[in-house]
Amino acid sequence: MDMRLERVPMERREVIDHLMQFYLYDFTQYLNIDVNTNGLFPAYPELDSYWSSGDDKTVYLFKVSNRPAGFALIDKYHNSAESNYYMTEFFIMKKYRRGGVGTWAAHELFRQFKGSWKVTQVKSNAPAQVFWQKVIRDYTDGQFRQIIHPEQGNLSQYFNS
Repeated sequence: MDMRLERVPMERREVIDHLMQFYLYDFTQYLNIDVNTNGLFPAYPELDSYWSSGDDKTVYLFKVSNRPAGFALIDKYHNSAESNYYMTEFFIMKKYRRGGVGTWAAHELFRQFKGSWKVTQVKSNAPAQVFWQKVIRDYTDGQFRQIIHPEQGNLSQYFNS
């Protein structure tokens, strides 16, 4: 399987907008998100900032055999005691799940962005929690810590790449 990771320039934003519809659809299982009267989910909040914030926010597209297979939104923090990088959003299309694409993409991103990381999952999204615990455990050889947010109950993993 030919897998590639590419940074998405502003002029290719449309592919992220389209994939975001599938991502938001998946999240209807875990969060109260509805489509509008035209059958579309709302625009992702502040998506424009991923192209207007320089290197502080980046968008990556995952491709399999030159077809879009998913994406990641990554925030870079300069003065955070928590982490240097935050995996803001991460999405793999269902067709490519359980085939190694997500693990490959996550590990590639961790290799490209060296430093401390924070990855968070919604408390009701058990499949994402299982995925990230395995991916991070494999990447770090078990050298990570987990914290449950005291108010929202979301689970976060912290580790160094």
